[in-house]
Formats: sequence, C-alpha cells, structure tokens
Amino acid sequence: MPDEDSITELLRRWSAGNPHALEALIPLVHRELHDLAGQYLSREAHESTAPTSLVHDLYLRLLQTKKIDWEDRHHFFGIAARILRQLLVTRARMRLAQKRGGGLSITEFSPNADPASPAAVDTADVLALDVALSKLETLDEQKARIVELRYFAGLSIEETAEAVGVSMATVKREWAFSKLWLRRELVGADGGAP
Repeated sequence: MPDEDSITELLRRWSAGNPHALEALIPLVHRELHDLAGQYLSREAHESTAPTSLVHDLYLRLLQTKKIDWEDRHHFFGIAARILRQLLVTRARMRLAQKRGGGLSITEFSPNADPASPAAVDTADVLALDVALSKLETLDEQKARIVELRYFAGLSIEETAEAVGVSMATVKREWAFSKLWLRRELVGADGGAP
C-alpha cells in the first residue's frame, strides 16, 4: 500500500486546485480501488462489468464532485465508498429495468462473517442493501457511515474509527449492531427465514 502521508499530501494539493496532484494520486490508489471494485462485482451474479470500468466511472464521478477539502486517505476512501455504492445501485436499477424486475434475489447480510474484509458480507441484492442502508442512515447516520466505510471502502476497524472520529470499541459495537440490523431488514424484505 502506498504511503498514507503521500496520499494525504496529494489529496490536499488536489483540493487546492493542483491538477497534477490528481495525476500523481491515481496510480497510488488505483490498485486498491480496482481490487475493491472487483470484490463487489464478483458477488453480483448478474454483474458482468469489469472492475476497471467501475473504477473509471468512480474517477469520473470524483472529477465531477464540487470542490472537496480532502482530509486524508480515509476521507478519500469514504467518499469513494459512497460513490461506489451509488454506482452499484444505479447499475442494479438499470439491470432491473431491463429485465422488468426478474432475476434479482435478496439474500442475507451475514452477521457471523469475518468483518475484517469487504468479502465478509454474503451476496446481498444491491438495491435491497441500499434501501436498508438508507433507512439506517435516517435512524443513525454514524452507524450508516461505519457500514459504508467498512463494507464499501473496506476500511479496517482502526481506520474507520479514525475516519469517523470515535473509538475502536465504538466502531466494533456499532458495526456489530448494524450488521444485525441490516440482516433483519434484508431478511424481512424477503419475507424469508434467516
């Protein structure tokens, strides 16, 4: 992984309007974003998009965002996680519209999986997860942010704690609660048993 300080410095220079900083930043974060996109796409049985395509869409969205005062690597990957979620939801909606509602299934968000990896969450219908996560966000914005950072950005407990500004114990507690809450929401949306 590239040096976190160099990423932070490039992000700050990009925020200050230096276009060359972005050119230097992309090679430092590309592999990590590509791997993350690949993990999410591999869990989608109906998704045939290449991770590179998803990462390019992510870059385009980042370029279109209004000026962001980047704080550090964690902040960057938090924003990237939000955009990645939006891209996956958009693609799922387009797929659903093409199939007129057929073929998408809801499965469970596994609370027993190892939370250290984004691959820890069993395959979940992106649309159902987005709806559940949006509902969680209205109830508790911090819990929803923790899920985004852990699931979509793949941040560790320690990195998430730093990004959110809370203790690691709080992240662990809220991550555990959120996984159970989302699992209940997803299972309830399907009407099936766990």
